[in-house]
Amino acid sequence: MKRPHVVRTVLSSALLVATAACRVTGPTDLLLESARPVDHLIQRGEKHFAHLWQLTDGGENAEAYFSFRGGQLSMQRRWEGVDCDRICVMDAFGELRQISSGRGTTTCAFFMPDDERVLFASTQAVHDACPPKPDRSKGYAWALYPEHDIYVQDLGSGAERLLIGGPGYDAEATVSPRGDQIVFTSTRSGDVELWITDVEGRNPRQVTHELGYDGGAFFSHDGRWLVFRATAFDEANLEQDHARYRALLADDLVRPHSMEVAIIRPDGSGRFQVTDLGGANWAPYFFPDDQRIIFSSNHHDGPENGIDFELFAIDVTGRRLERITHFDAGPGKNFDSFPMFSRDGRYLAFSSNRGDGPAGDTNVFIAEWRD
Repeated sequence: MKRPHVVRTVLSSALLVATAACRVTGPTDLLLESARPVDHLIQRGEKHFAHLWQLTDGGENAEAYFSFRGGQLSMQRRWEGVDCDRICVMDAFGELRQISSGRGTTTCAFFMPDDERVLFASTQAVHDACPPKPDRSKGYAWALYPEHDIYVQDLGSGAERLLIGGPGYDAEATVSPRGDQIVFTSTRSGDVELWITDVEGRNPRQVTHELGYDGGAFFSHDGRWLVFRATAFDEANLEQDHARYRALLADDLVRPHSMEVAIIRPDGSGRFQVTDLGGANWAPYFFPDDQRIIFSSNHHDGPENGIDFELFAIDVTGRRLERITHFDAGPGKNFDSFPMFSRDGRYLAFSSNRGDGPAGDTNVFIAEWRD
């Protein structure tokens, strides 16, 4: 094992407090005091990154999302000797601790509005060990484990309870910045759709209804829109494409090779496809002004490759596409994804293969953003 799953800060808490007292600082600034500055990893063309910090070191670290006040991160991790993802939280002093039970597999953690609880999906009610991985003989696909349910854990006491459950895949939950609703992805209606509940997991209602995977949603900051990834079917071969999708779904699988970014109102109206780029366009998140969307894409890499994922930005109207990251260090080192802005827009958290680690290592980075 390269590192234990509890990582102590390089600086002591006392030193951090003393440093913070010398200048005006916010919760995210305090978090960065214990991170490693890596401005040398900012690439030519990455003009929006004023400074860059690396927060994890080794293994697979992804989907790192800010707490409501911005001083903590939730994420999923896998490291040497651990076969499937675990949920961890990094606090304001850079300490990283596992909060999931270690049973089954987990995904998609997100803070509740009080910053004292974290929700995440887990198969722990059914699986003690990692569930079987998808059969790659059918091509690359994501598993939609029907045993996934959504739990919420109190960080202080460790008390945990089922928040959203029942038959089918329930995962990919995030909370509105207004703190009043949860959006999640579910197969409970027979297809992969977006659903919304109140913040306590009650009164579920279906948002999307079109055939295809609709998932990975985030609310806009004003709570009026959802941005998500959606299957893009081949219009020239629609019947065959639909049949292939349904066959995979029957095996609890979805193929992410053709997805576009879309938006929709929480009541299910106003659905609009924002991107039309081809390839896999996913992990979208609203800019703080809710007028642009940042997302990950491999469309620029061509259908023959498709392994270089970079961050892009686009207006909610589908105009003004802009490439944000430019990191290409060879096979296994071409991944930038899972972007999320801090509430004030000063910082962008994302996951990347960049750095000095071995191919396949994915770490969490925070960039100071400049327009």
